[in-house]
Amino acid sequence: MREISYSQALAEGLHEEMVRDPSIFLAGEDVGVYGGDFGVTKGLQKEFGKKRCFDTPITESLLAGLAVGAAAMGLRPVIEFMFNDFMTCAMDQIVNQAAKMRFMFGGVVKLPLVYRTHFGAGFNAAAQHSQSLESWFVHTPGLYVVAPSTAYDVKGLIKSSIRDDNPVVFLEHIFLYDKKGEVPEAEYIVPIGKAQIRRQGKDITIIGYANMANLAVQAAEKLITQGIDAEVLDLRTLKPFDEPSILSSVRKTGRVLVLQEAPRLCGVAAEISAFITENAFKQLKGPIMRLTGYDAPMPFSPPLEKFYLPDVDKIVEYSKKVMAY
Repeated sequence: MREISYSQALAEGLHEEMVRDPSIFLAGEDVGVYGGDFGVTKGLQKEFGKKRCFDTPITESLLAGLAVGAAAMGLRPVIEFMFNDFMTCAMDQIVNQAAKMRFMFGGVVKLPLVYRTHFGAGFNAAAQHSQSLESWFVHTPGLYVVAPSTAYDVKGLIKSSIRDDNPVVFLEHIFLYDKKGEVPEAEYIVPIGKAQIRRQGKDITIIGYANMANLAVQAAEKLITQGIDAEVLDLRTLKPFDEPSILSSVRKTGRVLVLQEAPRLCGVAAEISAFITENAFKQLKGPIMRLTGYDAPMPFSPPLEKFYLPDVDKIVEYSKKVMAY
């Protein structure tokens, strides 16, 4: 099978959906002429015209509100925020309008929209351009939250997200755009809400998403050389997350490590840990552990950023701690 990059797979998914459905349009800062920060929308304005792929002012609230109105009127907008951090400027439109409108109108109005954004750290972009704010959106009823880790998944999930009739926050880790993976040329989708076992194992379940899922796979390959057979579960979707797959894996291994790049307090890892405790406590052989970022703004300094972020060696270290119980 051919191998293409994460950004190429994402671009293919957007292109195929725009060909399939003329109600889809793209909008954002520099998505048109420039083609997006990472080239994901390059060439789409030339092919589909300025009415279906256009640049907007640097006004995130306008972007988010534009999507709400357009979706309510029957279009399928895909909005790109240049950074996850900048979505904080549009939280009223996202949290109070997009997330709630379908509920408040009794389901009469559908909100088929996608908010795409880059998130995460690894490029020394400092505290205002490196955040992972997924838990903010997971906490909001009415939003789906998707965080693919591979080229295959990002294409299949962007297609599913665009076709869904609910608002989706689509998180693309900034470190993954140039990572290559196998992507079939034939049509396919990846369903929202379905996790994937990236590696089978029997001793410990390591749960992650986006870049953390990939690091977990690398850590598992190191652990097997040390006699620890780790199973890696890639959530892929954070809301709704795949409850049956999580419980099946945990009941098999009895030990759990949950990963997230975001700060520790009130994060996705905490929610997953609580869910497991409430539903599979008797199958656990020891306490669940979390490996996360720190409760501090992301530092600019390269050595400090490296210290802040979970990495393969830290995953190996924490897995051994879990196994020690």
